[in-house]
Amino acid sequence: MERITLHYAEAGTGDQLVVLLHGFPEFWYSWRHQLKDLAAAGYTVVAPDMRGYNLSDKPADVSAYEIEELVQDVSDLIEHLGFEKAVVIGHDWGAGVAWAFSQRKPEMLTKLASLQVPPPSIWKKNQTVSQFLASWYMFFFQLPWLPELMLTSSDFRKLAIALKTTTAEKGVFSDEDVALYKKAWSQEGAITGGLNYYRANILKRMFGKGIPPKKIDVPTLFIYGEQDHAVLPQTVANTGDIVSGEYRELRIPESGHWVQNEARETVSATLIEFLSDG
Repeated sequence: MERITLHYAEAGTGDQLVVLLHGFPEFWYSWRHQLKDLAAAGYTVVAPDMRGYNLSDKPADVSAYEIEELVQDVSDLIEHLGFEKAVVIGHDWGAGVAWAFSQRKPEMLTKLASLQVPPPSIWKKNQTVSQFLASWYMFFFQLPWLPELMLTSSDFRKLAIALKTTTAEKGVFSDEDVALYKKAWSQEGAITGGLNYYRANILKRMFGKGIPPKKIDVPTLFIYGEQDHAVLPQTVANTGDIVSGEYRELRIPESGHWVQNEARETVSATLIEFLSDG
């Protein structure tokens, strides 16, 4: 499939590359704290707008958002920046892409970190009625045009409320933050681009058999804010079962889904320790 152009934010000039992948409905800005913190620790840090988001290209075909295309974007970005390998860190959909990258491009991966979302095989193994109900929006997003109408109406009211009210503690996202998110959501095609991640992948992920995953043999870190109402605690149980290499896990009881924003200092410190070891 035709390659695309990605917009990205970059900080630092270290010898080791760290790629930060955001989720829905965010953009590179969700990693603003870690861009600064990891760069200060001596790394070259890049946070792209994933395809379909903000200032990156937004292909029209749903098939352009299949996981293989998203993985290739990360691979192309690493090569574009002049590196052969990178640490890949993802949150939400970015975590899904990071797990997939470990399966499809292991030769380009030095370390892996995932925030909030386990690998698909673990998700399916741990699936419960409660998680199925918590994931209702994933199925709603399969519909044409109606999700776009709902999410864009009244100046993105539902998305803005979701950001400000689903954190464990209030005040994590300021009015200024939300204004920047609204500007990103307002880019032509951006809402549909984000929704197409669900349309291209979710039914396959939840109901398809797929190829049995290979064990991940690079150092792997999983961070989970335990007050997440979208990805329930039982759903991430035994995430380390897919890892044959070094595995670390951090649970943060006082954080919800937006963990790199809600627990900035803890997440950044943990990532820096993880990156520096070995």
